[in-house]
Amino acid sequence: MAVVGPRDLPARAVPVVWGNVPQRNKNFTGRVTLLEKLRANMTAEGMALLPHALQGLGGVGKTQLAVEYAYKFSHDYQVVWWIPADQVALARASLAALAPRLGITGATRIEDAVSAVLDTLRRGDPYPHWLLIFDNADQPETIRELMPHGPGHVLVTSRNHRWHSMVDTVEVNVFSRAESLEFLGRRVPGISEADAERLAQELGNLPLALEQAGALQAETGMSVDDYLDLLGRATTQVLQENPPSDYPVPVAAAWSLSMARLRDQMPFALEILRRCAFFGAEPISRELLVLGRYVLDAPLRDLVADPIMMSRATRELGRYALARIDNHRRTLQVHRLIQRLIQDELDHEVAASIRDEVHAMLAAATPEETDTEERWPEFELVLPHVGPSGTITSRQPNVRRLVSNVVRYLYNVGDTEGSLALADEALTQWVSDDGIENRAVLELNRRKADGLWALGRYQEAYELRRTTLDVMRRVLGEDDEETLRITNGHGADLRARGEFATARTLDEDSLARHRRVFGDDHPETFQAANNLAVDLELTSDYRAAYETDEKTRQDRLDLYGRDDNILVIFSMNAVARDLRQLGLYLQARELAEQAYILFQDVVARNVLRENHAWVLLQAKDLSVARRMAGDFAAALELARDVHERYVRDFTAIHPDTLAAAINLGNALRRTGDLDSAAKLIEQTVRGYQQALGEGHPFTHASILNLAIIQRQIANRTGDHGRIEAARSQLQDALDNLTATVGPDHHYTLTCASSLATAHADLGEVDASRALGERVLPRLRAVLGEDHPHTLMCAANLALDLRAQGHEDDADELLEDTLRRYRRVLREDHPDVREVADGVRVDFVFEPSPL
Repeated sequence: MAVVGPRDLPARAVPVVWGNVPQRNKNFTGRVTLLEKLRANMTAEGMALLPHALQGLGGVGKTQLAVEYAYKFSHDYQVVWWIPADQVALARASLAALAPRLGITGATRIEDAVSAVLDTLRRGDPYPHWLLIFDNADQPETIRELMPHGPGHVLVTSRNHRWHSMVDTVEVNVFSRAESLEFLGRRVPGISEADAERLAQELGNLPLALEQAGALQAETGMSVDDYLDLLGRATTQVLQENPPSDYPVPVAAAWSLSMARLRDQMPFALEILRRCAFFGAEPISRELLVLGRYVLDAPLRDLVADPIMMSRATRELGRYALARIDNHRRTLQVHRLIQRLIQDELDHEVAASIRDEVHAMLAAATPEETDTEERWPEFELVLPHVGPSGTITSRQPNVRRLVSNVVRYLYNVGDTEGSLALADEALTQWVSDDGIENRAVLELNRRKADGLWALGRYQEAYELRRTTLDVMRRVLGEDDEETLRITNGHGADLRARGEFATARTLDEDSLARHRRVFGDDHPETFQAANNLAVDLELTSDYRAAYETDEKTRQDRLDLYGRDDNILVIFSMNAVARDLRQLGLYLQARELAEQAYILFQDVVARNVLRENHAWVLLQAKDLSVARRMAGDFAAALELARDVHERYVRDFTAIHPDTLAAAINLGNALRRTGDLDSAAKLIEQTVRGYQQALGEGHPFTHASILNLAIIQRQIANRTGDHGRIEAARSQLQDALDNLTATVGPDHHYTLTCASSLATAHADLGEVDASRALGERVLPRLRAVLGEDHPHTLMCAANLALDLRAQGHEDDADELLEDTLRRYRRVLREDHPDVREVADGVRVDFVFEPSPL
């Protein structure tokens, strides 16, 4: 048990935040010296540790001492939070659950929530007086990074002696004889001091053994002589069986007597206990047992379903101290030593059969709807027991499906690291058992690839998905549902590699197959259509993207029947983005504002968190739409907020974070803050190089925004060297974009138009005009004659014509351009005013989601 804390604390009535602390043990006895020593260390500088005095020995009451400390000194803390620490994933999840109680909002991933909690506790804002208890932290190296440093206290219980070399320790040993006598006096009313002395002597003053002996004495009225006689015979039996060293003979002997009594009094309770022995050592929800009862045979299934019988059985387990009952949380918990003893008691076949039953119960209690947030509480019941129960060793398809679904659940709640760890552990076992062509292995590989992608490990995701897809096509077939699901993800891998055209071809075929296999009106088909629309957008086919997204939006609306369904809103935003790409800026903003309001309502109803990836993407798209519609101030305000949230909750080089940075940089430029814009845009260029590679189209296209800012700063300062550098960068970007996405891609044509402007700024009018005359007809073909980018190119070309003395041609082109501009946008749009004033207008790059 470890402690961090600096000083005496002011007395307080009750903690503001109190979470997950087990029920107080009304029979807690003694430990006065340990509590005083612990309290002294708590209120002094440094750390203290309360591990078991003997390595590997359990049952001395470390957890009970921590519980008593929490209750006894709760008035000194504003926050008291209990963290099960024998599994790192549970410890992270418990820490993340503290986030909203500390006023932390918006952290969509568990990693981000944990980081925010640790930072908040470190700063002591809003609560400087806190106590965190890490129970059963037997992996110091992995748990220490989860411990906050700050004005509060940290308490750790552990059997691992390695804590001694890391922090100061307070050793918890067995009871003193006086404590044993005091405990038995409370637990067994009327017991004589001599009899208590004899029991304590025989049980070695071990608290867990004394608790079981006291329970049996109190509940049965058995005489101490009879008990000691039975205990002597049980001890002989235990010694003959040579028990493992991690539980002592007194526990085994006392347990043996309690089990015998339970077997006689209530066999049903014994059957429940045996199954509890194969769950994890964390509390087991009674709801989980009820949900999983369908896999049990009669009459056990019917007894579990009977609330009266379950209450009686639970009560019996508590009476004999074979399980700790928490009526408030409706859980029962079996000590890990008792679990081991029960397992060792059973012959191999019976143990294997019960273990299989427990796996099946966990599978039955786990929902299939991993992506439905309303079902996530059911996963929380199962999660603590997936690893300890050994589910990954099962070869049953339903149990493997459970593991796969938990991997997806961890991914959904943002514990990507935990998701990948479980996936890797299961894959190692399953591949060893059945090879790489097993369906469960292939499905789990797909979900692992999703986790790799989420962490920005794009190359690993690509390699895993590509090889898995090849195997699926060969083993399962092209039209298998699992093959089609991974195909959608593979399209995203190709887009991350910059292979937009290849992704489009793949997803066109995939959508056709989805329609054949799932039908036209299936959510999987809608997802495939959504992915194809992304490809169409990235290959500059904005009209087709719009038509595809609009159909998907209507299909989802028809299926779900509500415009506030999150998938319907997601599609609405995609349509708004398509309208913007089509140059219909005013219509795009109007629809984006509607989607924004709907998503804000969804957040207010706690359906999605405010920093969910979809919510942030939509807000970023709205900021772009506001800027394109000419509302620079509103665009900048939202751009700042979105960028701050991306930086806080995503990696710095995540493509969505970089897109938000580009949007903010463009908004800063439009409001005149060129220096801040230049600094931010320079970072995005380096970020794309790191995230997507030197050759990705986004890396080359991001040069456009940087070149615009460099030119504008140069025009303000007279530094023509900046313009020359911009021209050189744009020429390199143009060459690379021509090679990667083709000469007629929107990005390529935009880059060429920006290069023409750089030539003009340097007085190279011939080069500027020649480039403009080559690009304008291509823009008309790709985007249409009335698209703002086409009109920008035409307006800039008119300036070049005028500079060369072609006044009539310039006037004719400018008049036609302004007429179209005013019709498409409006008279007072900033771009229209700039063109009318003879100002050269600039093109910007706005990255689409991958």
